[in-house]
Amino acid sequence: MAKEIDGSAGVSQFYGKELRYKREQAGLTLEKLAEGSFFGIGLLSEIERGNRRMPPGLAQHVDRVLDTDGFFTRRCEDVREARRKGHAQYFERVLETEKDALTIGQWSPTVVPGLVQTEAYIRELYRAERVPKPSEKIDVMVQARLRRAQLLLDQGNPEYWIVLPETLLWQPVLPPQQMAEQLEHVVTLARSGRIILQIVPWNTGAHALMHNNAMLLDFADAPPLFYTEGQYHGNTIDDPGIVKQYRRSYDLLRAAAMSPDSSLAVVEAATEDYRNGAHPHQLVRRRLAEE
Repeated sequence: MAKEIDGSAGVSQFYGKELRYKREQAGLTLEKLAEGSFFGIGLLSEIERGNRRMPPGLAQHVDRVLDTDGFFTRRCEDVREARRKGHAQYFERVLETEKDALTIGQWSPTVVPGLVQTEAYIRELYRAERVPKPSEKIDVMVQARLRRAQLLLDQGNPEYWIVLPETLLWQPVLPPQQMAEQLEHVVTLARSGRIILQIVPWNTGAHALMHNNAMLLDFADAPPLFYTEGQYHGNTIDDPGIVKQYRRSYDLLRAAAMSPDSSLAVVEAATEDYRNGAHPHQLVRRRLAEE
């Protein structure tokens, strides 16, 4: 017997439940509903469970087969908006695909990546930008980013490999105790196997991807994607040739970084220093003395 769907859990679940209801009312199996479309029963099943957004082309096909008078075509945009709530529009494709990725590799040269940020860190980044939005809107954006981070805790989560510059550890975005909590959060995720962490030493010199942040997403049943962004824009690239070039650069970057074990030790040491109230210039002097 199929598991009951909680249609009140969210927009995706509501329309997923409605799709199953209409399909079963018409006496169709998933295989029959998929016939004549370019979409498989796996996608339909995921949509019914509220896990995937219905593509417009599939919505049109479903409306035609189930004779639902354009209901799913008109409403699939609601699901899209619900998933994007609190996030920039240019980030939409990453939001839609990252939970289906096998691996996500990320290079973040200026800030701790969003998937591993603490609430205090997120709020401070928005505060620094003096975002001209009511506090309620800021709360929505903060909570959206925290919900996205659930990706790392869910069963069957992607393998997440992040590379950070060592200098990022010396940048006190928050007061010492809160910086310690942010770094400790990263350490905890690495210790639990939720992420793989590498640090590029401060004195590495020229290295790959110095001019870009980078995110590479690999999938079991779809071509890989590359994503990069600036302050107010983002770009998702699926051209195989360009993605291949960025993958080579990312591999070169990882080769220049410390091993995961050594990287973890460096972050743990910085965490302890912040716990003890050390200031950034003290951390820098200590690191220089170790060279």
